[in-house]
Parts: sequence; C-alpha cells; structure tokens
Amino acid sequence: MFKSFIEEYTKNNLGLLLENEPLAKHTTFRVGGPARIFVTPNSKESLVQTLTLIRELDLKYKVIGRGSNLLPSDQLFEGIIVKCDKGLDHIEINENTVTVGAGVSTILLANRVAKNNLSGLEFISGVPGSVGGAIYMNAGAYNKEIKDILIKALVIDGEGQLIWLSNEELEFAYRTSILQDKKNWTVVEAVLELEPGNYEEIAELMKVRKVRRIESQPTNMPSAGSTFRNPLPHYSWKLIEDSGLRGVRIGGAEVSKKHCNFIVNVGDATAQDIYELIQHVQSVVLEKHGIELHPEVEMFNW
Repeated sequence: MFKSFIEEYTKNNLGLLLENEPLAKHTTFRVGGPARIFVTPNSKESLVQTLTLIRELDLKYKVIGRGSNLLPSDQLFEGIIVKCDKGLDHIEINENTVTVGAGVSTILLANRVAKNNLSGLEFISGVPGSVGGAIYMNAGAYNKEIKDILIKALVIDGEGQLIWLSNEELEFAYRTSILQDKKNWTVVEAVLELEPGNYEEIAELMKVRKVRRIESQPTNMPSAGSTFRNPLPHYSWKLIEDSGLRGVRIGGAEVSKKHCNFIVNVGDATAQDIYELIQHVQSVVLEKHGIELHPEVEMFNW
C-alpha cells in the first residue's frame, strides 16, 4: 500500500516525500521515532489530494503543523505523517480581515499583522506553532484565545470535502475545539478579524512580553511549552511546585527549574523519558492534592 501511495504522490507532484524520516526533526521536544512516510503537500489542493489518496488506500496517518505541542513515541510510526507547512503559508490582509494558511507560524503572523498596524495577535506573538495547531487547541495567553479573533476556518472533513466552519461551529473551549473530537478533520485556512492599532505600541508590548517570557520560561531548552492545562481555579505550575517536583528528572527529561509547568529535554531525552515524567507528575499531584492534571501536549503512536 505504501508503494502505491508513493507512486501516486510522486506522479502527481503533490510535494516533498521522505521515507523513515525522524520525527525528532519536527517536534520542539526534539524527540520522536521515524515515520514510515513523511510528506509536505505543496498547496491546498495537494493537501486535499494527499488526504483523499491516504483514505482510499486505508493507510494510517497523522496531520501535524510545527510540532510544538506533540509527543510522538520513540517507535516507528507505521503510517504517513502529513506536515502542513510551505504549501499553506499564505497571508492576505484586507483592512482588518486576515486570511491565513494553516501552515503559517503564529509568531510570524503576529509580527506581520503588527507591521500592518493591526492589533489582536499580540497574545500569541511568543507562542510557537502553526495557525492550524492554534485553532485545533484554541491556543491562548494573557487571557486571550484564538476564538476571540477567529471568524471562520476552512476545514477538510472526513469525506475529503472543503467546508467552512464558523467560530460557533468550532465549539471552542479552554485549550480545545471540536477538531479534537474530529480527528480526521484538517484545518486548511482561517479568517481572522483584528483591530486597527499602532505598530510602535504593538511592537513595544510584544518586546516587553518577550523579555518577561525569557526571564520566566526555559526558552533556551527543547520543550512543548506548557505541559499541563490549568485545572482552574488552580494553576498547574503551583501544584507541581508545591508537590516538590521542581527539577525532578527521568533520564534526559526534567521538570524545569525555571517554570514547573514546562518539561524540558536537557539534551539526551527520549520520548519515553518525557512520557514517564508526565505520568510521574500526574501521579504525585493527584496523590498530594487530589487534582488530576491533563496534558496540553498531544501524544500519539504510543
């Protein structure tokens, strides 16, 4: 079946194709075993064709963005990884409305709209990841979320059809959306509504937040950002710190000494190390506080 996929994908010039590609190259944790097939479709149409072909051949697959919120196992992924990247990197600005491809970096987008004197994306200017991933998990910071600025999203549904979903239809909630239940749906494009602003003021705010982030987070080490969702009104970092877990290490994975809700790769971690440390933190916090922590990080191929 993989042979048939490779032949069709290549014949139709749908994009880059690699075999046995290490996922460690494509996750911010810098861990993950190889993918049997790894593809990067070169356009929206190519993405639709790729997913249609995968489904016709009944192959296992996983769509990813920039890998900033992923923890794949160390084992071979016996399927196809579809990365939304270069072919979905368009940005169109029309007054206060921005149409953007799912593969665009959230940091790049925040800076691009700021230079066009548009405000509303400052909150995500330091959140690594793609627009598609941000919509998938309703990414947020500083009491703002993607749902606050999104008008609609173009999605490939389980039948391979392109459909528009409104903000309401995406059923956003804290760090989640309907897309987390619809695993075979894929974000292609989004339309955002921003507000007029002043570039100098926006840039200064983003600069201040960047400095604060560098001071308070382990930005110089591989991680997936915040590891656990906050079980409001509690905060994960405080529960982890009060449980005596700051700096605890399993293999090359460590609860960051700088910010307890970050698990970092100190240089030689395996995905298994990180996975076991996540479970250890959950177990200790549950035992000491009676509160169950739920990962923000998406794990697959376990």
